[in-house]
Amino acid sequence: MTMRPLLLTFLLVFTAFLVPAFGQKTTASKSEFLPLSEVREGMRGTARTVFRGSEPEPFDVEILGVVRGAIGPKQDMIIGRISGGKADRTFVFAGMSGSPVYIDGKLVGAIAYSFPFAKEPICGITPIEQMIGIFEQKDAVRSRPSEPRAIAFADLAATSWKPSVPYRNSLSGALVPPASNSSLASVSGLSFQPIATPLSFSGISPGALAAFAPQLLEAGLLPVAAAGGAAKITPLKKPDSQTLTGGASVSMQLTRGDFSMAAAGTVTLRDGDRIYAFGHPFLNLGSSDLPMSESHVVTVIPNLNNSFKLAVPDDMVGTMTQDRATGVFGKLGVAPRMIPVEIDLTTSRGQTERFVYEVVRDEFLTPLLLNITVYNALIANERSLGEAMVEVEGEIEINGQEPIKVANRLGGMQATQLASLSVALPVNVLLKSNFDGLEIKGIKLKMTATDGTKSATLERIAVDRTRVRAGETIEIQAYARTESGRTFVQKIPLTIPSDASAGSMSILVGDGNTLQQSSVIQQFVPKSPAELISTINRAKKADRLYVQTSRTTSGAVIGANELPNLPPSVLATLNNDRSAGGFKPTTQSVVAEKEIPAAEFIIAGQQTLTIEIVK
Repeated sequence: MTMRPLLLTFLLVFTAFLVPAFGQKTTASKSEFLPLSEVREGMRGTARTVFRGSEPEPFDVEILGVVRGAIGPKQDMIIGRISGGKADRTFVFAGMSGSPVYIDGKLVGAIAYSFPFAKEPICGITPIEQMIGIFEQKDAVRSRPSEPRAIAFADLAATSWKPSVPYRNSLSGALVPPASNSSLASVSGLSFQPIATPLSFSGISPGALAAFAPQLLEAGLLPVAAAGGAAKITPLKKPDSQTLTGGASVSMQLTRGDFSMAAAGTVTLRDGDRIYAFGHPFLNLGSSDLPMSESHVVTVIPNLNNSFKLAVPDDMVGTMTQDRATGVFGKLGVAPRMIPVEIDLTTSRGQTERFVYEVVRDEFLTPLLLNITVYNALIANERSLGEAMVEVEGEIEINGQEPIKVANRLGGMQATQLASLSVALPVNVLLKSNFDGLEIKGIKLKMTATDGTKSATLERIAVDRTRVRAGETIEIQAYARTESGRTFVQKIPLTIPSDASAGSMSILVGDGNTLQQSSVIQQFVPKSPAELISTINRAKKADRLYVQTSRTTSGAVIGANELPNLPPSVLATLNNDRSAGGFKPTTQSVVAEKEIPAAEFIIAGQQTLTIEIVK
């Protein structure tokens, strides 16, 4: 053989050796794992996790057995007992999820489950085969239904909206928390449950934490005391060979900046640029896009109820892209898409506060996080008890579309809650609309808070005359009574349409919420992002009055549009025997509608009277 073919053969063999050894997307060799079929009772090994700082420390694990199908169909659990090192002081603690277990130098799995109130440090270990197997296929893309969903106007004006969170597990001690009168209540705490994920806060007031703790606990997130300063908004850090190795502490940042919320866990395995962690679902989001950061542990707090670690997020190094039954999966060197938020708050004392932060993009998490952070910005600087008034103005910027306008005044005992909802609700509708490419670029808000409230009730309305010609202008007087008993009058000029035909015409004066609830259009199915955004921007505001003129006509409601005075031929076409649905017939059609500029007081209620159009 000549030297040239020999050299070529050598290069091919050497290249084949290098690619699996150093390639960023190769799978770790199965010889590095201990198969579940070889795990036996009595085996002893070592686990690694971070108790303080950023360096993992070892402790002992004894294998007690294997429970088939304990996690789910064909998803088994290894039962172990931990001891030695600092584990004797902490037992199994929140934030230990994902700690790798090794036997004879081979990776067995991740510590991921525990018994609440256990007298011994018994843990459940998710086999590494199951953690890797669920992510072996090509990265999934979040699928969306091909058709947009129906949107109810109540979704934009709800006063008791509860953000939906992906249900994982309550921290009550049972996999499914039983009702207090259930026969299962007596065995609550007798089942394995995923180790809680500690969610550390910075810049979040105790009042905001208390208000939203039930929803966080429902998702399996354990709110813990803030540690350190707020997580800065920094660019992606280039990973190196020491970044997020097995046993290292990892944080998933939900918000960062002036308001920081980060969930802490432990890395089970790093394979090139691939990260496997937790050993159980984080929030069971499926496909996700959450910032993945290095973190360091201040300390582990031993607790009779649930020991937990205080972890502080450090530099962002990648993105958590998958969140499924047997763990989470992320990629190093990939930056997530975040939503920048800016809030300028003028307090009741005339001071100006500015908050700049980012929230994750997620159908479930983003509305909840906006609700928490906007509410927190208010109660951290204003009182949370007593009546108040909050004025909110701003824009939700959307890529390639007109912005959504946010403009409202809220008053009363729940003004702060309603103010945060006025931002979270349109974002919730956008994210659940199922339109591809609908990307929120940023949110900018200006809020003004004052102590006390200025509210009034619309008692009656009057007009200067009840017989009027088409094209003429009449004056409506709206009489409202304040909470102190004082009556004031708001004068509203109204021009009758020049093409109005003779006959009776109804005039309705009312606040935006009341009129929207009584409207024949209660929900709509948007055909495009532009139509959705336009309809959201046209939604009536609760802090001002509207004047509607209506009369009995033959019309129809199609989508979010009311079409009065349709010709009989059009109505016959819409209502023929060969078609059904798509429109609603109306007998009382709105002829014209006018928004009245906001008054000094927030007026609620509605009143109606009738005038006569004459030739």
